[in-house]
Amino acid sequence: MNKKLLATAASTLMVTAVMAQDVIVAKKAAYDVGKLTASSRAWNHVKGTAVILYPQTTIRMNDKKAHMANKVVHAKKATVKALYDGKKIAFLLEWPDGTKSVQKGYQSDVYGDGFAVQFPVHYDHPKTLPYIGMGSEGRPVIIHLKKAVQAVFEPNGDGDVGMQQNVLSKPYFGDAIGKYQDEVAKRAVKNYRRAFISEGFRSMTEIKDGSETFSADMKYTGKGWRGAVTRPLRDIYLNLDNGAFPVAFAAWDGARLNRDGLKLLSSWVPVRLEGKTGGEALIKELTADPKGDIANGKALVEQNGCTGCHYIPGMSMPSFMAPGLANIGGYSTAAYLKESLVDPSAVVVPGYNRNAHPNTPWYSVADGKRQSAMPPYPLDEKSLNDMVAYLKTLKAEVK
Repeated sequence: MNKKLLATAASTLMVTAVMAQDVIVAKKAAYDVGKLTASSRAWNHVKGTAVILYPQTTIRMNDKKAHMANKVVHAKKATVKALYDGKKIAFLLEWPDGTKSVQKGYQSDVYGDGFAVQFPVHYDHPKTLPYIGMGSEGRPVIIHLKKAVQAVFEPNGDGDVGMQQNVLSKPYFGDAIGKYQDEVAKRAVKNYRRAFISEGFRSMTEIKDGSETFSADMKYTGKGWRGAVTRPLRDIYLNLDNGAFPVAFAAWDGARLNRDGLKLLSSWVPVRLEGKTGGEALIKELTADPKGDIANGKALVEQNGCTGCHYIPGMSMPSFMAPGLANIGGYSTAAYLKESLVDPSAVVVPGYNRNAHPNTPWYSVADGKRQSAMPPYPLDEKSLNDMVAYLKTLKAEVK
């Protein structure tokens, strides 16, 4: 094969690697989907959509064991199914995991497998969706989290694990001890599920006032997990009762010491409600293939000094100052990447990399607003598209 044909073949492979996400179609159901669980047979009649979960590598954690456990991590191919009944919507996420990990309340270094489903509060402008990790300032997200846990010893019955008490701390004897332990067993937290609202790192706040109602459960199959989430189409935080809306998924692997920001994460994926119209602009934005010259984009990334602050595999050292870009092409949209180049302060990832030099933070705070240390790049449209096309190739191999 001559050099020209080789170059064409390589270019084709690269373009294939950056193809955008398919649309999840939520099938209309004639029954209450709010009662669905991960084991419900109804899911057998729903077509699944492939969603890729990429290692989130924005910030390094101060945990040597976790770094070693995640030194080589591949992306995972998950499957998503969706159903709605006009009032509620249900999602089923299926992802591979060869080890079943359950979080134990009495061990602080044991982590459970888990998953999350995330929705942007506002999505009228598809080019300015929230940062995919935990939302961003002025662009909040709602997160539904479910973890695999043992029954938590929690005698007050309020789901507040901070109020855990041991029977030895009680003035009970004989039959009274037995009655107390029976009551504890009845009130133990067996299903760890939480709802949060968030506008970025360190802003995630649990919704405890009952205003966000949802259900979630998990089932291990021997090869992986099935996780289901059901919630209203409309509530005080979200309105998903439209032709289309974005959703993102995350999964934690307890065997790899995953927790917090150390997880697998999808990009924003469009969901269309079967039988409804609208949302074409959103779907077009999230499913469009990146347009640009990947080779020139890589050259521009090098010329503009991106590797001086960001970690890019094969181009810079792992000890990075600004957010790592190793998998940025997997869980970021093209619009987010373009915005980050022309207006770096529009969305500033606020979690500081503790392994970076303290004299070189990637942002400052002025009048309560974060300002990126990265300068805006006055690039022409072609150069921007080329750089975005290259950045979209930065993602782990799927296995």
